[in-house]
Amino acid sequence: MPAGTGQDPTDEYGIPIIPDPADAASRKRRAIIDAALAEFLAEGYSAASMDAITAKSGVSKATIYKHFGSKERLFLAVVGGLLPRTYADLAPAGATIAAAPDVRTGLVRHASELARILLRPEIMSLRRLVIGEIDRFPQLGQLWYRVTYDMNNGPLIEALTELTAAGALHVPDPELAVQQLVAATVGIPQLVQTFAPATEPDATALTATIESGVDLFLARYAARS
Repeated sequence: MPAGTGQDPTDEYGIPIIPDPADAASRKRRAIIDAALAEFLAEGYSAASMDAITAKSGVSKATIYKHFGSKERLFLAVVGGLLPRTYADLAPAGATIAAAPDVRTGLVRHASELARILLRPEIMSLRRLVIGEIDRFPQLGQLWYRVTYDMNNGPLIEALTELTAAGALHVPDPELAVQQLVAATVGIPQLVQTFAPATEPDATALTATIESGVDLFLARYAARS
């Protein structure tokens, strides 16, 4: 059979190149996930079409159901698989603060990095999708809460506890303090982008909000003489 004339690709000698089954399955799974994510973000769960996902992925509907079983399982697998990667590039709070010349600078840097991650358009779209489907899929809300705690709140609690022990701050309730810090710095910008996505982000205003929020936080939790 001449090269390139059959269904299967052939090498220079006309020998069919048979993909490794594991690699082929992995590529199909990736194509399904990418297509499903695009469809779910654009349409939400209810309006999302399995036919559209099939067309976008280039994978048969039978193969999609073979991999994931149902539209519901596909949605959970796609969104649930993405959530743990939300904070993947957020540096540990303790390391960021320790590397800064002072606590204020460290907190501003960490909050700025957190804002950069949370306000990315793709993360905001994901947030709106999860909020919209929270009644149907409460486990996604629980997962996002756990990921947020493990990747941001937990490390910040540890950092504030250590700073209090070192006498740099006085934080009697680190868990509450972290909630206040996040609310005072990232909370409002995140809320605006969640419910008014067409609002153009203002980098200067965001920086001012973060710095003001940190100053408010430090005014409450400054070390006692």
